[in-house]
Amino acid sequence: MAYVGTFSSPLKDMLPTQVDLPPGNGRGIHLFLVDRSTGAMRPAGVFESGTSPNCLAVNSAGTRLYSTNETDRVGENNEGTVSAFAINRADGQLTLLNAVRSGGAGPTYLSIHPSGKFVLVANYFGGSVSVLPIMPDGRLGDATDIKRDAGTIGSKKPTNAPPGTFAFSGHDRTHAHMIQSDPSGRFVLHADLGLDRIFIWKFDERAGVLTPNDPPAVSLPAGDGARHFAFHRNGRWCYSIQEEGSNVVLFEFNPLLGTLVSRQTVSSLPPGFAGSNFCSEILVSGDGGFLYAGNRLHDSVGIFSVGKHGELTFVGDEWTRGNYPRSFNFDPTGELFYVCNQRADNVAVFRVNRNTGRLSFTGHYIPVGNPSHIVFVDLAKVPSIGRI
Repeated sequence: MAYVGTFSSPLKDMLPTQVDLPPGNGRGIHLFLVDRSTGAMRPAGVFESGTSPNCLAVNSAGTRLYSTNETDRVGENNEGTVSAFAINRADGQLTLLNAVRSGGAGPTYLSIHPSGKFVLVANYFGGSVSVLPIMPDGRLGDATDIKRDAGTIGSKKPTNAPPGTFAFSGHDRTHAHMIQSDPSGRFVLHADLGLDRIFIWKFDERAGVLTPNDPPAVSLPAGDGARHFAFHRNGRWCYSIQEEGSNVVLFEFNPLLGTLVSRQTVSSLPPGFAGSNFCSEILVSGDGGFLYAGNRLHDSVGIFSVGKHGELTFVGDEWTRGNYPRSFNFDPTGELFYVCNQRADNVAVFRVNRNTGRLSFTGHYIPVGNPSHIVFVDLAKVPSIGRI
């Protein structure tokens, strides 16, 4: 099964610097049956929702799904919400368990802590991150911690960017864009685009509380706009993609101290590119051999090989067959690669060459209004014993 989160409601009351204004063509969370051999997707229903469930996460057992709902209409603080769903293991259909406040406006990203006991949320428009406990039945509880970003807003012009760029966005206030723990679960990192920083927190797994690490953050070049990051499977290399700077930074991560030290910066774009581009997603292949960087406006996925010390070498790029690729993901086998082309209203399917890292288009397009995120569940796989 594939689940595609969408923008199902137009963003309103936005600041003038907000460039990403999807019209809300989606209908909620779209469900598909996936052909294991070809990658083709067949519609299997929609969980209707008008709250833009734009980011999804599935627990390790494949029995629960969680979604951010990028709104700002709940309560006196104008918060968004996060929803919990049960996955029917027979047919993959979703049943809503509950929804709770996200701890800020416009939740745009969530991840599940390795313990399986907490959902971590980044609220883009609220400039905050929160920790939501997962109850024994999979429902979400009220936040055990909320942290609000603070600091000096970065430059409206990126330090590193292609020549001739007008890709200026987000440097008007704090914008928490992503949150995820390191592989061990001891530390939690989150990126704030407006502050050009990645914050590092010690995580108390018993209480669900974040405590600033020492040092509490690492800075990216002014105006580059830290957006997303991805850990290598070895837990020692962390790669950050910058939205306006159109680059990827390799950090050496110390799993004992929780510190980040930058070692390399490479462009996400092919040599010679000029003009505007906004980066989006970043992923490392399951075997750790390749890294993939999303480019919006250039509408490509940059492909890089990972060297023995984590350093990146540009392999090439692949056109996404659509407009404004917001995110992408591998299927459970790592053989297929799915791109959510937000403005083209489709998901495009590619086959992965495991030797070279390159992508080849399968010819399969799946129509989905304003797709934002895609995740997978293998219904044939037996859920982990003792896990919800």
